[in-house]
Amino acid sequence: VQLQASGGGSVQAGDSLRLSCAVSGGTRYKLTLGWFRQAPGKEREFVAASWNGGIPYYAESAKGRFTISRDNAKNTVHLQMNSLKPEDTAVYYCAAHPSPSNYYNARLYAYWGQGTLVTVSS
Repeated sequence: VQLQASGGGSVQAGDSLRLSCAVSGGTRYKLTLGWFRQAPGKEREFVAASWNGGIPYYAESAKGRFTISRDNAKNTVHLQMNSLKPEDTAVYYCAAHPSPSNYYNARLYAYWGQGTLVTVSS
């Protein structure tokens, strides 16, 4: 499975960004597609995940502001981020995991995209 993330950039607090991740090579399998982020000096943390189009899951920091969506026809997953805050600044990674369980655990994701940088200034 290969993942290619895009859509990062530099924005002001309160702005929106939409990240996209193109998935290829394993689309015949059911996958949890997740977004994680890693800020400088911090561990990688869970942001959002979706199991094969089921109910999405969000970190508390993302609830109400971020929306994960999948386009299975185009093999892509998006992360719409609204009301961005400086603390959202991080490299964002998309990842794939062939199970609906433990979607928040980065260690269980076998496939990762290269990351896209999001910088939010105040």
